[in-house]
Formats: sequence, structure tokens, C-alpha cells
Amino acid sequence: MSAVLDVSKLMTSFPAGKKRVPVLADVTFSLAAGRCLALVGESGSGKSMTALSILRLVPRPGQIDAGSVTLSGRDLLTLPVPEMRSVRGREIAMIFQEPMTSLNPVVSVGEQVVEAIVLHEKVSKQAARERSVELFRRVGIPDPGARVHSFPHQLSGGLKQRVMIAMALALRPRVLLADEPTTALDVTVQAQILELLRELQAESETAILLITHDFGVVNQLADDIAVMYAGRIVESGSRTAILESPSHPYTRGLLAALPGRARAGERLQEIPGRMPAPADVPVGCPFAPRCPEAIADCGAWTARLTKLDKREVACLRREEAGGAS
Repeated sequence: MSAVLDVSKLMTSFPAGKKRVPVLADVTFSLAAGRCLALVGESGSGKSMTALSILRLVPRPGQIDAGSVTLSGRDLLTLPVPEMRSVRGREIAMIFQEPMTSLNPVVSVGEQVVEAIVLHEKVSKQAARERSVELFRRVGIPDPGARVHSFPHQLSGGLKQRVMIAMALALRPRVLLADEPTTALDVTVQAQILELLRELQAESETAILLITHDFGVVNQLADDIAVMYAGRIVESGSRTAILESPSHPYTRGLLAALPGRARAGERLQEIPGRMPAPADVPVGCPFAPRCPEAIADCGAWTARLTKLDKREVACLRREEAGGAS
């Protein structure tokens, strides 16, 4: 299956004193039409920065240093700014994690959806308003005809999140970047949103990059998983392979720490230590200082993804063992 989005050797950095520090290093993955790739990892691992880099929305003074982001044959990183603006929303859209900071506080939520539609499509404002009401209905906003006139401060966190989802779906994008799309939603509404995203995949073959720490959501929606640590992908493969037989020690640690993995009365497992700041990522395998399986050579090994056992893993010990778990 051909990729609609192809990210290759993406590198993004921020200044630290007189040097630049990478926050993303050689991030590479592909996403096919109608598929969902879940990007998982601890907070600070680089998941959201990956999405912002794809959209060329890295906050200053950050910058994209290298790599390519190819959407349907065009490298988004080389497009002129006006052309890139037309791509955002129409061909690739994002559900941002913090709706309160993403919505304009002085414009009604319905009008914000209307503006997005009219900006990219040759339709009347009336037609755009009718579509905004239908979008609000689709994402489960009660009384959508009235809610389109509400301002962000008049809505709960869950309703604002649903407005953001409606806005992202307004132009039927080929690729949807969903950054914690079910944050602040109760279990019932979360199920509705996940079902909506599944319908979107089936109806329009929308490709979804799902950014989340919730493995329950991953299990319900994702086809494939990429695990990030310190700005690098350390393991990737099918959802079944990753969840049932994780190979990288970091992936194993993440799954072992899930509440459902502990037996009654047992203490939850945890990964010792903490993720390093971008300026403090060690030479060699970045996970080595926290890894229970690390050996001396891990500190000098150049971490790289190697295809092993129908997946890709960046681990010296797995590489030497030929993929044995």
C-alpha cells in the first residue's frame, strides 16, 4: 500500500546557548491512506513536536534542520509559505491538544469553522454555516444549531475539544494529525469520537497520525505503532506485534507500567529515572541509562532502527541477537 504521508530523517532543533540541540533526530515513518499510526511515548518524547514539524508550525526559535515530509509526492518542507498555508486544513489537518489556546476567544466557535471552510473552498457563508452545524452534530455536540453561536469560554473542556475535531474534519483532509484527541472527554464521549474517526477512515480513507499516551485508545484505533523516546523512534510495527510482544526495553517498560498489567495487590511497575532533556541526551543509545538490560557497549552504540522480526527496533542487544525478544 503506497504512502500518502512519508516522513524521512526529520530533524528539528532549538538553541541552547551557542549551540543548537536536536529535539527530533532522524524521525522516519510512513502512513498509508485509510491507516492509523499511533505515536506513543512519555511526555517530552517528541510526539507533538513531530506533528508541528510536519505542519511547519515549530514555534520559534525552533527550526527544522533536515529531512523531508512528503504528502502525495510533494515535500512540504520545500513548499513556498502561501502554498503551505493552503495545504494546512485542506489536505492535512490537526486536532490540537489544548483547545483553549487554539480557539479564538472573541469569535464564536461556529464562525471559526465557517472561516476555515470559506478560506479553502468556493462556497457561500450560508453553505459553510450549514456544514458547521452538521459537523457539530457529527462530533456529538448537543443542540448544534445553538452551539455554533457560542464563544469558547461558554463551553466545557470536552465541548471545546469536540469543536477542534469538527474544525479539523471540516475540509475532509487526506491526513489527520490527532494530538490526544480524547483528552478531557468522558468515557462515553471518547467512544463516540473514536467511532467517528473510524468512520472517517472507512468513508474517506483518511490517514490518521494518532499522538497519545493512552494504550486503550491505541488498541481501539491504531493499525500500527511507533514508539518515541528522546526525540527518536525506538520501535515500530503493527499494533498486534507491539502490544503482544514488545521488543525494545523501553516499549516493554511502557506496557508493564499500565494499570491493567498489575495483579491485585501488586505495585505498578515503573521505568526508573526520567527522560533526559534534549541538551542532556547521552551519547549512544539514549535509553541506556534507564535500561535494565543495558550492557557497556550500549553507551557507545549509534542507535539506529534495524528491521527485525517484522518490525523495526533500535536496540543493540536485539540487533546482535537477530531479533530475539
